[in-house]
Amino acid sequence: MPYPKRLLNDYEELAVDLHPHWVYFAEPAAALLGSIALGIVVLAVGAASAIKWIVLVLVVAAAVWLLVRYLKWSTTNFVITSDRVIFRHGVFAKSGIEIPLERVNSVHFRQTIFERMLGAGDLLIESGAEGGQQRFTDVRHPDKVQNLIHSQMELNEGRMYQQRTTATVNGAGAETDVTTQLERLEALRDRGSLTAEEFEVQKQRLLGG
Repeated sequence: MPYPKRLLNDYEELAVDLHPHWVYFAEPAAALLGSIALGIVVLAVGAASAIKWIVLVLVVAAAVWLLVRYLKWSTTNFVITSDRVIFRHGVFAKSGIEIPLERVNSVHFRQTIFERMLGAGDLLIESGAEGGQQRFTDVRHPDKVQNLIHSQMELNEGRMYQQRTTATVNGAGAETDVTTQLERLEALRDRGSLTAEEFEVQKQRLLGG
């Protein structure tokens, strides 16, 4: 199940939407295969009916475990957007965490040799948000995800810098406009077109008095 687009802000763009790595299914899948193999052996040797029922229960329990794990997998999203990192999970009740990119301090990943062969690993994000550190497990290609987060952080920082620059220029433009109008009022006063009282009134109006 993809991350709902309706939860994104109007200006926000989705960079990546990941479910956990398939290694997330390893334990229940191994349990199911093991119980099925055990059932085949029990049937082959003609074991007692009680043992057959026990094995059947094990097979059903492993299948239910695998189904529950799939539901959790399909409703778990690790999302990177142009503005934040989002982790959301829950089959019915939902919970998660959002980390604004501008508050991310560092991103680390960890892979064992076996996880590196499979393309899985853990991701540790240190931020100025509540909690400080967040660890995400069974992430697909965590090294690539780390690079993607860094690239989105740079793009986000560039956009914020551009917005600050635009705001500064606009503010400077407004200040220059007020200065120009004051100079014109002073010229009118010096020529006698405005009295001193009229000049003060217009000056206070420009300055927001």
